[in-house]
Amino acid sequence: MFEKPATTTVPIAELLARRWSPRALDPQRPVAREHLLALLEAARWAPSCFGDQPWHYVIWDRFRDAERWAQAFATLTEGNRGWAGRAPLLLLAVAATTFRHNGKPNPWGPYDTGAASLSLCLQASALGLVAHQMGGFDRAAIATVAGLPDGFLPQAMIAVGHPGALELLDATQQAKERAPRTRLPLDQIAFEAGWGTGVSA
Repeated sequence: MFEKPATTTVPIAELLARRWSPRALDPQRPVAREHLLALLEAARWAPSCFGDQPWHYVIWDRFRDAERWAQAFATLTEGNRGWAGRAPLLLLAVAATTFRHNGKPNPWGPYDTGAASLSLCLQASALGLVAHQMGGFDRAAIATVAGLPDGFLPQAMIAVGHPGALELLDATQQAKERAPRTRLPLDQIAFEAGWGTGVSA
C-alpha cells in the first residue's frame, strides 16, 4: 500500500495520521463482508445530537450485484468515474432531516453523518482498506437510484476497496496520488477567545 502519512505540527494518533483518500484501488479484490460490517459498526458508534444517529448508508457491491453498482457509479462526476470504477464497494452516506424522537427538524444531521463517516473511514484505515469520500455526484440521481424516501438527503459517496497499484491510474491521477499532503496552519482554522486571533503554542 502506498503510504502518505500526515506531517503534523504536533504528534497525533497514528491512525489519524495514516488516514488519507487514495484513488488507487485493486479492481480484483472484493471487500470481505465482515470488513464491511466493521465499517458500518464503527459508524454506528459515532456521536450524535441526542444520540439520534441520523446517518444511514446505502451499499452497492460490484461483486454481488454489478448492475445495481453500475447504476450508482453512473451518478458520479466524470472526474470520479475515472478512478472509482475499480472500487468494489460504493456507499452513499445519507442524513435524516428530522429527529427520531420528536419528528422536529434536525439541523445537525449532516454534521453527525460526517462524524459517522469519518469513523467509517478510520476503521477502513485500521483494516488496511481504502475509503475515499466524494462530493462529486448527482444528488438527485443517486436519491432515485437509492430509492431514498422524503426526509433523507445524500451527503457523500464513499468508494471502498483494497489498495491498488499506482500504475492503474492515469498520469494526472498518479500525480495527485504522489503529491504531498497539505493543510492550512492551525492559526488559520482555530481562534482563541473569538474570531481572528489564531491559536498559538
